[in-house]
Amino acid sequence: MTPEQLRQSLKELDGSRDATFGFAGMPSHESAMVVRKAMLIPDEPDHLVKVTDGESIFIIEPERLVWIRISLKKPLA
Repeated sequence: MTPEQLRQSLKELDGSRDATFGFAGMPSHESAMVVRKAMLIPDEPDHLVKVTDGESIFIIEPERLVWIRISLKKPLA
């Protein structure tokens, strides 16, 4: 996945959804990262893909990313 493809897939992160990221090449206990109320940070001059929970900034490395889980805004009935 390229940074542009990743940024496109994360565009719905507006602070109202949780996102879980799964990474390859990591120990099993560190292979998934949850960002609560995730928000995609707009593209900056460094072109890194960044998300925030309002308290921290998480830099996502597209080359290691193998899956993403984005919660629904409203659960399906």
